Amino acid sequence: MAAILEGQVAVVVGGLGGIGRAFAEKAKAAGAIVSCWDVPEAARGDHMDHYARCDVTEEQSVAAAAQATLAEFGRIDILVNSAGVTGLTARVENCDLSEWERVMAINLTGTFLTCKIVLPAMRKRGYGRIVNVSSIAGKEGNPNQAAYSASKAGVIGLTKSLARENADTGIRANCITPAITATDLVLQMTEAQRQLVLAKIPIGRPGEPGEIAEMMLFMASPACSFSTGAVFDASGGRATY
Repeated sequence: MAAILEGQVAVVVGGLGGIGRAFAEKAKAAGAIVSCWDVPEAARGDHMDHYARCDVTEEQSVAAAAQATLAEFGRIDILVNSAGVTGLTARVENCDLSEWERVMAINLTGTFLTCKIVLPAMRKRGYGRIVNVSSIAGKEGNPNQAAYSASKAGVIGLTKSLARENADTGIRANCITPAITATDLVLQMTEAQRQLVLAKIPIGRPGEPGEIAEMMLFMASPACSFSTGAVFDASGGRATY
């Protein structure tokens, strides 16, 4: 793989598994220095150069992870937000407020906090790439996943705001909207829900984490210089707009 990220420091939030790990592996192969921020203390691997424990729902935890990464490397060039949960599979009237707030805290507020805390370092250097992992559910809405769908729609709106606020700098902010992907996250769904969302994909199968990460690799690279505030689909043909 060409070293398109040679020497760049990439923070991958949720980098111990799923799409985050797949991106971290590809980024490292492309020459990046990879710092994974995640909650588990185990399962670290050779796909990273640095690890910081980070609970994205707590501002102090995010700030400590950023401080540790900046102390180690002096810069953050790339921020990938891939931490997320699907939440309870249930109709709106059967979704408790506590579950709604939990999904929002991880998927949306967590993305807001990491961007808020990392952006000053990017702005100081006049360069950065932000890649937020949303979902096709954020564009179309999945039945029985209102909290997840709403949180991922929020990630799209947040990304567009970030892009416009930083359009006069070298910072680019984009998001990707995968359809159902073969990660542990889908195990949080019921079998019926998995089959429902899988049936919407014309290609007829889930995406693979590596396929999603390939597109993200471009979004994180210097080559992604004129696209900002964009929504990149990786939906197996499901997306209609």
